[in-house]
Amino acid sequence: MTSGPRIDGEFLPPGKIPIDVLETTVLKMTGARSPDIVTPPKAGLDFSALKLENGFMIISADPITGVSSEIGRYAIMVSSNDVATSGNRPQFAETVVLLPQGSQRGDVNKVARQIDGAAKEAGIAIVGGHTEVTPGLPRPIVMATVFSFVKEYVSSGDAEEGDTIMMTKTAGLEGTAALARERGDSGKRFSRSTVNRAGRFLEQLSVIDDAEAAFKTGHVHAMHDCTEGGVLGASYEMSFASGVGFELEESLVPVAPETRAICQSLRLDPLKLIGSGSLLIAVRKGKEAQLKDALTDICRVTSVGHFTKRERVLIRPDGSEMKVRAAPEDELWRALGRRGDRH
Repeated sequence: MTSGPRIDGEFLPPGKIPIDVLETTVLKMTGARSPDIVTPPKAGLDFSALKLENGFMIISADPITGVSSEIGRYAIMVSSNDVATSGNRPQFAETVVLLPQGSQRGDVNKVARQIDGAAKEAGIAIVGGHTEVTPGLPRPIVMATVFSFVKEYVSSGDAEEGDTIMMTKTAGLEGTAALARERGDSGKRFSRSTVNRAGRFLEQLSVIDDAEAAFKTGHVHAMHDCTEGGVLGASYEMSFASGVGFELEESLVPVAPETRAICQSLRLDPLKLIGSGSLLIAVRKGKEAQLKDALTDICRVTSVGHFTKRERVLIRPDGSEMKVRAAPEDELWRALGRRGDRH
């Protein structure tokens, strides 16, 4: 018997709710109106922005529902990355920690230490939240709401036709680390050295420094982090939010050897693999060199395509074109048996 959430008789896959469903349900029901909301909820956006007397408040929330190892760290990191795509460093956070029945004092301490450590690294002050043991919960859930007070910002919905799509680091960073951890223990799928190197990708999952340095160049129109759906999903969401199309060149997207080895072994597409830590940047055409110079001492940055007037297209290495009609389901779901091991 099939079970799961249904909309008009259709069962939904695990992961993010599809954009068409969001637009006809959640995004039509946003409570009272306020003139202070200057960047309202919209599919493809990383955060909302509120107008203040002397600037703006950038705010984002995200849950982590299935990662047991370092779940507190993930929660801070994911929402911090969303705020950072504004071009500003995250400043404050509230957290909600839900633990399954049978949890012990040590479990609370472990999650709290993870949250504290990640927040200190990012320069974030924890200002409140809620922690409880929840009957019927199969595994922990941790959610972080991160916010900052800023003078100016960009969003993932500000890309313009003709902008170059630039990408930091490599594709599928987070998914590679997760698959190495979840599927590499047997030693049958990939070599131990690949697993060990891939595990260190967790050290690259923050985009705070990347985004801040890029924004300071003054040549960036929009930024978006590569979460569920990977580089291809982020390109689609960014173009959707901005009302433009894109041409993404598969052969130009950098893929680390560890990611390629794991994806080949599991028959996955690295461009559709969750990639927190990698940032997509819409850069004013002709200013690519200035952006590369600004990020030289921080991370690798590569031009992988450009935004266009309408169509969304992936250009294959053989030159053929594939139209992208929707954000792809993340490859991590398929690799982990659709258990929903992310957020």
